[in-house]
Amino acid sequence: QVQVTESGGGSVQAGGSRRLTCETTGWIVYKMAWFRPAPGKEREGIATISMPTGGTRYAVSVKGRFDLSRDKDKKTAWLEMHSMKPEDTGIYYCAATRERGLSSSSLQAEKYNFWGQGTQVTVSS
Repeated sequence: QVQVTESGGGSVQAGGSRRLTCETTGWIVYKMAWFRPAPGKEREGIATISMPTGGTRYAVSVKGRFDLSRDKDKKTAWLEMHSMKPEDTGIYYCAATRERGLSSSSLQAEKYNFWGQGTQVTVSS
């Protein structure tokens, strides 16, 4: 089994930055990703990273503003969020999977079977 724990949520002013941390314990995972609610969707995948290679994929809504990195030995990933906007407000969930490889479907929630409880991020204008 895999346990997923997020941390780092809180309040930030528009234009500011925030870093979220996702830690996993238990089995080795090969991809970690971040999700948040979006209009019309329960959860939108915004960033994913391959733990072996460090390769990443981002949603259009965050590309160029958010940066996902990892330490595969620590089984930890960090989401650096910059130039934040009020529409970035929401509960951010970290997820992990033992499925290898990045693809066009790697930002789909159904591809991940280990989830954290979420951490609230609030961006004020």
